[in-house]
Amino acid sequence: MVWDVRPQVLRHRLASASAVCALALFAAGCGERNEYVPPPPPKVTYVLPKKEEVTRYLEFTGNTDSINQVDLVARVEGFLTSINYKDGSVVKKGDRLFVIQQDTYQANLDGAKAAQASAEAQYTNAETEYNRQATLGKQDFSSQAVVDKARTNMQQAAASVDSAKSNVELAQINLGYTVVAAPFDGVVTRHLADVGQLVGHGDPTKLASIVQVNPIYVYFNVNENQVLRIKEALAKRGKTLRDIGEVEVDIGLQTEDGYPHKGKIDYISPEIDPSTGTLQVRGLFDNQNLALLPGLFVRVRVPTQRIPDALLVDDTAIGSSQQGSYVMVVGKDNVVQQKDIVPGQLEGQFRVVESGLSADDKVITGGVQRAAPGAKVDPEAQPATP
Repeated sequence: MVWDVRPQVLRHRLASASAVCALALFAAGCGERNEYVPPPPPKVTYVLPKKEEVTRYLEFTGNTDSINQVDLVARVEGFLTSINYKDGSVVKKGDRLFVIQQDTYQANLDGAKAAQASAEAQYTNAETEYNRQATLGKQDFSSQAVVDKARTNMQQAAASVDSAKSNVELAQINLGYTVVAAPFDGVVTRHLADVGQLVGHGDPTKLASIVQVNPIYVYFNVNENQVLRIKEALAKRGKTLRDIGEVEVDIGLQTEDGYPHKGKIDYISPEIDPSTGTLQVRGLFDNQNLALLPGLFVRVRVPTQRIPDALLVDDTAIGSSQQGSYVMVVGKDNVVQQKDIVPGQLEGQFRVVESGLSADDKVITGGVQRAAPGAKVDPEAQPATP
């Protein structure tokens, strides 16, 4: 055989050979079957519900209020001579806050004391004269009329002494009113009268106010249903509403996490207000650092029941729908199940589950978005959170 080695002929024959090889390879590949391989089940992590003792609470909204608040007034007339505190400062009981012109009242006191001394001297003289006349009367050297007159003079002198003593006491009281002192520990408001101003002329003049904020009150209202629940909880402990002073109460400000302030309930109204259907309750709280001010809104909680073996799950594992709250759990054969639950109060990052969950349920906490009810998953236990 003689090959034609012309270039165009050679290229044509090589292309034909390549096409034949490609057809052969395609035919060999068509003999294999392509099968669908499902992806592996998604990985999720789970934990068992925590079991521990928790306290069930009732929550309210309340207001703080000062335990004492008094207006400081000028009870005597005179010019204000000094102000001995800084506006808004904390003072102690007995601290001198204002001083009113004292010289006039000191002079009145001195005059009253002098009058008392004069009255006492007159009484001494009258008493001596009576004793002398009484002795002479017994010896028939003085008539009964003279003795009676001496007795009358002595009694009048004694009355003058009592009157002089009263005037001294009154002058001392008025002098004491020239100093306005703090009636209790507290915070004093800004002064309403300046040094040199005439105060106490006519009606008493308000100089400032003092507010006692340590301790401090918190008032809140409890509705009728909650009152019954509290009574039931107390009855289980063998107590009544009269023992309410032993019940703790916690509060938290709007900007605080949780309920950091601890106190005791010290008053409960003896009757329910028929117009509102509520019962007023008051708590007493220590306020050494003055963190609480009168008039603040606070969150209030009152313990009603201790649950020794409550179940808790991470709050992030709880979902919600139109039907309510639920959690995803790993069921038999690693198939995801949705369990409807009744959530309770929050304890840190955990939520109390009132019902719908058992202690051996594997609650999915990681990869919840990949866990669909009825689907298989690859579960892995997650270490319990302390």
